[in-house]
Amino acid sequence: MIKQIYDVVIIGGGPAGLTAAYSAWKNGAKEILILERDWEVGGILQQCIHNGFGIHHFHEELTGPGYAQRCYELIKEKKEIEISCDTMVLKINADKIVTAVNPHNGIFHMQGRTIVLAMGCRERTRGAIQTPGYRPAGIYTAGAAQRMVNMEGYIPGKNIVILGSGDIGLIMARRMTLEGCRVQAVVEICPYSNGLTRNMVQCLYDYNIPLYLSHTIVAIHGKDRVTSITCAKVDAYKKPIPGTEFDIACDTVLLSVGLIPENELSSEAGITLDPITHGPIVNQHRETDIPGIFAAGNVVHVHDMVDFVSEEAEIAGKYAALKAQGRVTGGLADLKIRTDNDIGTCVPQHICIQKNNEIITLFIRVRRPMKHVQITVRNSEEVLSEKHMPAVRPSEMISVSVNSGNMKSRYEDWTVSIREGL
Repeated sequence: MIKQIYDVVIIGGGPAGLTAAYSAWKNGAKEILILERDWEVGGILQQCIHNGFGIHHFHEELTGPGYAQRCYELIKEKKEIEISCDTMVLKINADKIVTAVNPHNGIFHMQGRTIVLAMGCRERTRGAIQTPGYRPAGIYTAGAAQRMVNMEGYIPGKNIVILGSGDIGLIMARRMTLEGCRVQAVVEICPYSNGLTRNMVQCLYDYNIPLYLSHTIVAIHGKDRVTSITCAKVDAYKKPIPGTEFDIACDTVLLSVGLIPENELSSEAGITLDPITHGPIVNQHRETDIPGIFAAGNVVHVHDMVDFVSEEAEIAGKYAALKAQGRVTGGLADLKIRTDNDIGTCVPQHICIQKNNEIITLFIRVRRPMKHVQITVRNSEEVLSEKHMPAVRPSEMISVSVNSGNMKSRYEDWTVSIREGL
């Protein structure tokens, strides 16, 4: 039995879900439901007690909980927005029927005229990277350790090695140091850091924490508890080089080896996923290939800044509301966006051409660090946009805006390319 029909059902109550709800409300949606599996909204921001959030979106530097609170305050008194916490979504289908469960209602169903997917992402684990060695206590993902320290009040260990230089790993290097622990090293398999430059400076350099680039862990030692790890240098193909091994004594290993968009619900619903981003293929309105189902934030592709998550969620919430009211039409694509070899990812992957002029923002990641670059968006006939940057890195997202009203040919596929040394 379908309990109720809503204009917009939003799955996930993190920054993407909260912002999408506010945007949907601003654009006329009358019945909006947020489904959140945790006991409160805010998502991952609740455990990110450091500052650096909100500079672009709220024009003020905030902590993670502070940013989440700002998002919540925008919607908390809106009678059109309903929040259901402690609610796990089990299934969605192409008819936009959502099956969920919580302690109050058991299993129940509701339908949305449109749905916004805002489930965020999860961390890669040791099993995903197949690090050899024993399986002792003391091995955690960096996000799990962050929750233990910042929300539960537990210290995972005293002598720590961090594998991977993603932002969570860098932030935890500083956090554990401030808690009196000793971070023995940060080990990164790539020849460059995978975190933001500001986190490299503020979390590693300022605390004199060693960083081993082009290295990886080849063995974890200890049966009951981690006692040490063996580290080795890697070649250009990221394979360990024999004879370069050395041991580091430690009692804890934190893994910061990447994030994966949380898309089991999307996949079961039949939504097409991008094999590179691991998120849904979307158009510039963040609509997937199932009409009426939108997606925003880290469920689409992993962001390095929550401000960009909110920017994307505003788009998804707006067009979900407009589609629920029958004020916009169109599906996934009129044209595709293609990329050259040095572009790692580009979202959106498709463009749905509208009659009115539209500023379309492309979010891009490169495959390798480059300096003095020119990013060009063009079709077969003309250059649509150009952007010059002094340096780009795979860990830092780039945004490029295109005014669709300036196009002469409206149905030519776009190509995004990057040139170095200009």
